[in-house]
Amino acid sequence: MSKGGEAPRRLIFGQATLLSRTMHDIRYHEKRDEILVTNPFAQAILVFKGDATAQAAPVRIIQGPKTLLSGDDTLEVDSINDEILIPQGGQILVFQGGANGDVAPIRRPRRATPNPGWSTGNGIAVDNVHNVIATDGSLSGDLAQKYPTANPHNYPGGRNTILIFDRLADGEVMPLRIIRGAKTGIYAIRQMQIYPKGGWIVVSQISDGGTAIPEGTFVGVWSIYDNGDVPPRWKIDGKPSNIMLKPRGVALNPNHKEVLVSDMRLNAVLTFSLPEMFDQAAKRPAGMPANAK
Repeated sequence: MSKGGEAPRRLIFGQATLLSRTMHDIRYHEKRDEILVTNPFAQAILVFKGDATAQAAPVRIIQGPKTLLSGDDTLEVDSINDEILIPQGGQILVFQGGANGDVAPIRRPRRATPNPGWSTGNGIAVDNVHNVIATDGSLSGDLAQKYPTANPHNYPGGRNTILIFDRLADGEVMPLRIIRGAKTGIYAIRQMQIYPKGGWIVVSQISDGGTAIPEGTFVGVWSIYDNGDVPPRWKIDGKPSNIMLKPRGVALNPNHKEVLVSDMRLNAVLTFSLPEMFDQAAKRPAGMPANAK
């Protein structure tokens, strides 16, 4: 296990890779043994072999007008169902895992016109056990009034909501559940993951990317069944005693019951032990039908 200033085992770099800056997510497709990353400037998804190194070229590129890709800088991979998911503001693009070239999404859950009041952010995670998708996002209009929130530090608004959708949703949809409000402490999510076995949503709150050491940062955990103004079940605060200052990315290591956090201020990856989350499953609310998502 890596620790301290250990050098990487491999580097993927150079012109042949077609990589660019502002790629804010990277995912691994376990079944295909592939590494996926977006190139927002090329409006593309790049797919590399799992053992790619040095100036290796992508083995596949998803790109073109049929894809509907724009300046997307994040993605999610569902290795179980062999799908790639891209959050895109008013919609989520879902591609087949082996997609290549100028291909259309196989599903496109999206908001209606006129806008019913929700938009996704850039964080996205899939629960392939309970068949739901979680994204960060924001609300407007009547929906924002139904789910009021607070921003105590007056940082720029947005990405202050967790939206939960049916994984198989397509066409015009509304979220199954919405997590938002003063008790959540959410006002600027950056990335998220789901632990499908337990049904836990793990988010990193950066608070404000433009502030060197922002206040109110944390990594928090919610149930996929949570709805409304619900505090996190577990929370790792950004404070000196936890070393963490400005969490950006988050990843899970179930084998060791750990949460890994990339810290933008420290230029470091921090590893926290959280066995409580990995040792139990989220409970379905009383009265919720057994077949309901």
